[in-house]
Amino acid sequence: MEIKKLFLAVLFSYLSLSIFGQVSFGQPEKINEGWKFTLNDVKDGQNTSLDDKRWKSVDLPHDWSVKGQLSPTLASATGYLPGGIGWYRKTLDIPKDKQGEKVYLYFEGVYNRSEVFINGQLLGKRPNGYISFMYDVTPYIKYGQENVIAVRVDHSQSADSRWYTGSGIYRNVWLVYANPIHIAQWGVYVYPKSVTKKQAILSVEVEIDNSDVKATDLLITNELLFDGKVIAKDSRKLQMAAQNNKIETELKVNNPQIWDLNNPNLYQLKTTVSNKGKVIDQTITTTGIRNYTFDVNKGFALNGEWMKVKGVCIHHDAGVLGAAVPHDVWKRRLQTLKSIGVNAVRTSHNPQAPDLYALCDELGILVLNEAYDEWEFPKRKWLEGWNVGTPGYQGSFDFFEEWGEKDLADLVRRDRNHISIFAWSIGNEVDYPNDPYSHPVLDGGNNTGFTQAQFGGYKKDAPDAMRLGDIAKRLVGVVKKYDKSRPTTAGLAGVAMSNETEYPGALDIAGYNYTESRYILDHEKYPKRVLYGSENRHDLEAWKAVRDNEHIFGQFLWTGIDYLGESGRWPSRGFYSGLLDFGGFIKPRGYFRQSLWSDKPMAYLGTYPTPGRGSKSQMKDVWSQLDADNEGQNYEEKVPSMDAWPIWNYDEGQSIRVVCYTNAAKAKLVLNGNEVGKVKEYDDNTGIIYWDIPYRDGKLEVVGLDKNNNEISRYAIQSSKQPYALTITQSETEISKDKGLAQIVVQVVDENGIPVMFSDNEVTCQIQGPAKLLGLEASNNKDMSDYTDNKHRVFHGKILAYIQATGQQGEIKIRFTSPWLKAVNTTIIAK
Repeated sequence: MEIKKLFLAVLFSYLSLSIFGQVSFGQPEKINEGWKFTLNDVKDGQNTSLDDKRWKSVDLPHDWSVKGQLSPTLASATGYLPGGIGWYRKTLDIPKDKQGEKVYLYFEGVYNRSEVFINGQLLGKRPNGYISFMYDVTPYIKYGQENVIAVRVDHSQSADSRWYTGSGIYRNVWLVYANPIHIAQWGVYVYPKSVTKKQAILSVEVEIDNSDVKATDLLITNELLFDGKVIAKDSRKLQMAAQNNKIETELKVNNPQIWDLNNPNLYQLKTTVSNKGKVIDQTITTTGIRNYTFDVNKGFALNGEWMKVKGVCIHHDAGVLGAAVPHDVWKRRLQTLKSIGVNAVRTSHNPQAPDLYALCDELGILVLNEAYDEWEFPKRKWLEGWNVGTPGYQGSFDFFEEWGEKDLADLVRRDRNHISIFAWSIGNEVDYPNDPYSHPVLDGGNNTGFTQAQFGGYKKDAPDAMRLGDIAKRLVGVVKKYDKSRPTTAGLAGVAMSNETEYPGALDIAGYNYTESRYILDHEKYPKRVLYGSENRHDLEAWKAVRDNEHIFGQFLWTGIDYLGESGRWPSRGFYSGLLDFGGFIKPRGYFRQSLWSDKPMAYLGTYPTPGRGSKSQMKDVWSQLDADNEGQNYEEKVPSMDAWPIWNYDEGQSIRVVCYTNAAKAKLVLNGNEVGKVKEYDDNTGIIYWDIPYRDGKLEVVGLDKNNNEISRYAIQSSKQPYALTITQSETEISKDKGLAQIVVQVVDENGIPVMFSDNEVTCQIQGPAKLLGLEASNNKDMSDYTDNKHRVFHGKILAYIQATGQQGEIKIRFTSPWLKAVNTTIIAK
């Protein structure tokens, strides 16, 4: 009996974190398995009599675009991948004993312009592909019989975004049973009203949905739990009629366990609704206790500690997986970002999957939650390559007037309990000069302070920029209606133009995109404006503008992780300025950022041919190339690269630039045990220590030293011979049989086991047992080959395999092979 009680307690705890937080009422269950799909606009696809036996069988989440054929004839904006129109269908048995209960369908996200049917009846349409939504299907349910769900997804406007969106039901779907009287959708709201070390007060709101016609007396009990123990409790009576009703209360917590970046302590609020002693609904909401301060002069403080927000912008895809990203993939990515010093993410430029926010709560990462990239008019969507050719103008603008405020309200209500969220962004670069808004200030010449392209001067026929203030006020009002505890913000692009409008003044804090040049000027001109960098390049000067100006509380780099879309000219899968690559591996610039942001001692070593002496290094990142174009051919001689890969294979005697990224006071270089060059001090002008030395085979090491010449960090690279074998450098040994995920890293090595960075061998993955291959990701931006099979070339000698359990227990045997190389095998247990 005790074992059974313990099992139920653990199960309830799991359900509370993964399920209840979504819809906040009833009994939800995932219905992701066993769907039928066709990439066609089938006439009357909702009809129950339709024969769908020849449709493809799929499990959700499902993104059809990433499985499509890459083609230069498609839009670069979305990674040269297709859209289209598709239909999904699923048959559900609703037990007869559920009659009398309410039945709902909850979708975390469908991209886009979806229509949902049950038994042939249209439930509704939701054009926004990033918003979670729910339908009451009770009136159309056939209890004790089969019920047919049908979903039409219209992504025929495939170039409707500046980046890759994915297509289809690419997030989870839930079936929810509930009493006619239950907690409303997203009806529990808890937030820390006041916080000290000795006591915290949590405000709690509970909204009740009563579809019963009778007046009812309810008892609503809120219990706050920490480590499974009840530490605060409150019960309130509610007399309600057949309408929505809400109670408000407070819970006092003595000696609270504070949520912060290093100790992300989480509480659970259990909300119980009972009638005459009988529980009719119950949910658990994860929350935390923390406070923060935004100050125009001192910046940002979390729990009274002044700090810099070291943030990155992220998109919602994961390379080969597209937009259907499993929980564990995001967990690994976020943990990696945090390991290099990142403490915040910006959801550029749309709501993300619920898993992301829950993980940021759990891991201690701040979130700037963003809603929109465009409002009432379309932006340019590049079709032939990033910022080249003739743009397109498809987008989401056409439903903004009808849905904009509703979508924003639903975003805030869905996510407001996530303690990691510290601000709401109502838009990104909607004020981009002449894209689409215009203002007479654009005729001001070169002295107006614009840092981005203006697409010409003032255009009288373009939308009037003065409209921005009115829209911003409306959107801010929506946010404040549902959450008064957090500030509103936006990413301003045309700051010099927006300053002529009421737009910045409508915001609580103002984000500046690539506008470091106005940090001091606008601080003096607008002394009540709280400022930060909402989108920034990776160069050291952009960080110094934050580090050296107390009033600028942080920055968000573009980007944290390479993402599909916003591609350059073919061949190019996506935008590749990330600290991490498509597979979530740290790139050289990720280590450079770690040297700037991490508090832990670190050192990294990268190399390339010395500029001006032989072949030039190839700058693969768009930002670096822009810098080179602006500075001329001598750019790399002036500024050592932040994109140097850890390669030590060159021609004997060739002059090689060896660069070190470190947070040590100084560093020395060691080749085959002998010190080479001079000990060099950290250079605050570049953030990089470097040596130009002649190449010699062997082991090259850099040693980070403190001011007293004590070693505090070390990093080594080694010359390799020809590719000889495959080896597994990272893998799980056990995964859950229920969609558990293994992320296996395969490395090409030489006969001595040294990684061969220059190899591009083709690897084949074969699986035996209860699992399937979701994809192979080598992170090569220019590899436009087939990503749908089990073969792919490594990049920098490495490849990542995503392998997912299919529901049964047992051994999963995985074999990786490559022509002329020794194969490698591994076994994973699904249990």
